[in-house]
Amino acid sequence: MSLAGKTLFISGGSRGIGLAIALRAARDGANVTIAAKTDKPHPKLPGTIHTAKDEIEAAGGKALAVICDIRDEKQVKEAVAATVERFGGIDICVNNASAIQLTGTLETEMRRFDLMHQVNTRGTFLVSKTCITHLKESENPHILNLSPPLDMQAKWFKNHVAYTMAKFGMSMCTLGMSAEFAADGIAVNSLWPLTAIDTAAVRNLLGGEAMARISRSPKIVADAAHAILCRPATECTGNFFIDEVVLREEGITDFSGYAPGVDVLASDFFVPDAVLEKVNTRLRRLEV
Repeated sequence: MSLAGKTLFISGGSRGIGLAIALRAARDGANVTIAAKTDKPHPKLPGTIHTAKDEIEAAGGKALAVICDIRDEKQVKEAVAATVERFGGIDICVNNASAIQLTGTLETEMRRFDLMHQVNTRGTFLVSKTCITHLKESENPHILNLSPPLDMQAKWFKNHVAYTMAKFGMSMCTLGMSAEFAADGIAVNSLWPLTAIDTAAVRNLLGGEAMARISRSPKIVADAAHAILCRPATECTGNFFIDEVVLREEGITDFSGYAPGVDVLASDFFVPDAVLEKVNTRLRRLEV
């Protein structure tokens, strides 16, 4: 199980889960393109494409940092072309970039609605579409969308319908493309965390340090992503994976290292009730 020599194209990977996935692949000796907007330090958010590049190379991988707004078709095409020119192809596309605003219908400005749909749904579609020609040339091609299971319960929509629609749009790309490109041997899957993950979005939108203390490290998502991306593409497509469930399938039973000293964790949005009932982890259900 290794991604040595594989080339990953990761959208929005300058921090958080995207960067964690990049670093896990880098430890195998993978090539990673970080395609994100953050070229200069942000006053409230850690990391840039350049600091991500340095971390990937320090971890043992090769890296390419590309300024890329995935809403812009020209920038996406140029970023993909630069990746192919540098590394000779693309084996894995990780659609990690996402926009979030947890507001109700009347509180959601249309510019925010448009941003979430342009980044989440349209961006995932565009990046995947642009990578697919190159993925067809890979021995074990994967598309992995950081998006939730399509659990169509009203509780996931009622308080932030615009955000839910945008995230489920990413998951519908998984549903459709996994069938569309099955004959080409391209795996298309979604991955979602069982628990809240300690990212800038969680800290800024869901309760700051208090929320971070009942969240897991992004490393758990990265480890689950690594396990998925090492699986044979022809045998692993059309799935809506949950990180802890994936790692349990890999034989892991101790998850304390992802949240040391924490007894009760917050569940993430969109995790189906049936999944929560199957796992033994003590969770406080989060249904904002």
